[in-house]
Amino acid sequence: MKTRIPVLLLVFMAVLPAAEPASGKDALGSLRYEDFEKPKACKSCHTRIYQQWQQAMMSQAYTHHWDEIEYWDLAVPHAEKHPELKATVDGCNGCHAPLAYLAGDVPPPRPEENSRANESVSCDLCHSITAVDGQPVNFNWVSEPGRTKYGAKEGLESPHHITKFNDIYTVSEYCGSCHNEQNDFGIWVKSTQIEWEEGPYAEQGVPCFVCHMPKAPGRSAPMAEEGMVAQHVFLGAHNEAKLKSAIEVSIHPDEKVIPYDGTVTFQVELFNAKAGHKVPTGSVEDRIMWLDVRAVDANGKEYHLPVDKKGFEGEAYTIAADALAYRDMGIPLGREGFEGVQRDGVPAGNRIFRMPYFDEDGIMTIMQWNTHSLGVDYRIGPRETKLEHFTWEMPYDVAFGDVTVTARLNYQKLVKPVADFLEVPEDESEVILINEASTTIEVYD
Repeated sequence: MKTRIPVLLLVFMAVLPAAEPASGKDALGSLRYEDFEKPKACKSCHTRIYQQWQQAMMSQAYTHHWDEIEYWDLAVPHAEKHPELKATVDGCNGCHAPLAYLAGDVPPPRPEENSRANESVSCDLCHSITAVDGQPVNFNWVSEPGRTKYGAKEGLESPHHITKFNDIYTVSEYCGSCHNEQNDFGIWVKSTQIEWEEGPYAEQGVPCFVCHMPKAPGRSAPMAEEGMVAQHVFLGAHNEAKLKSAIEVSIHPDEKVIPYDGTVTFQVELFNAKAGHKVPTGSVEDRIMWLDVRAVDANGKEYHLPVDKKGFEGEAYTIAADALAYRDMGIPLGREGFEGVQRDGVPAGNRIFRMPYFDEDGIMTIMQWNTHSLGVDYRIGPRETKLEHFTWEMPYDVAFGDVTVTARLNYQKLVKPVADFLEVPEDESEVILINEASTTIEVYD
């Protein structure tokens, strides 16, 4: 027997408003993988943009080697031991594997299973976003997938989909919905868009994508008119060209001619001339940037100069030392009594530009979901100049003549002792020279 639905009920159902699309943690399981087109569907018309995306970290947010190790070796087993962390750890996928999160497929299949989670931050996901729900944080974008694709241009036509302008694509809040993150302990473990908002570029109306998606003349598709096209390269910390020269470095002595038993002080100026946020930014618990100053005398002998202390609270974490940290990695790894690994992995006495993250015992951590407090923020802000001093008493064996002193600003995406301990591929902890500068003094008898 067929069930008959009263006509009045059908009319009532027809006028019911559609359910409001969810955002953030409320969006878990609210959609299906099938609601989103695969990136290769975009390739046929947006060939160049597809190739840029495929080489960018957006396409590797779930499959990138360090993200995979951090999630599967640390985050997931930590949440298994401490279930109160599960919602936060599941939330990693809101930005790294958003289709999986929206489909309720968390944890997603591992990358080697080649599921749709591997699409990471896909074309259709980004161009289905219609709003950011409040202050941008913790993937609180609203996704409404379908035939309509949203973007920053008006009046575009496509044979494949409807194209609609949405002003969310013209503001940095769009980026901040994933590049700001607050953990369950109320700690801002990512604040890149907030740093931008508090800096000079926000005042001047220069949003994130001016630098990270620069525009150039061209066509976004073969049938499109010539115009200015945003390049979908998303260059950031994983691009050496973006890092190099982000900070300008200069050095000078207080005296150019020094007696063999004298003392000289060098001042190093570091100016953040490019980045609209602090450097380092993003996953600050992983990043390390340090200043290494060395003198080479007339005979070629090298001397390492430690930085002069300034005496501010928490400074010890900004000067490289023989110290252990990251002890809480032992919890997810099941290593009882684990004492941690070397904190810095760079020559002792060098100045480090960082903001330390601490666990509940006040020990530095690289597990942002387990961060209970933050230490001193000694990073370099947009258009900020930091001055560092290096006082050098002439060593007894220094050769007379010219001495060349070089300041090098180095960067690693992941602290090397952690990378080595977790067997992360070496490219994640390679030393990248951001900038350098030299000066000379003359030592006389």
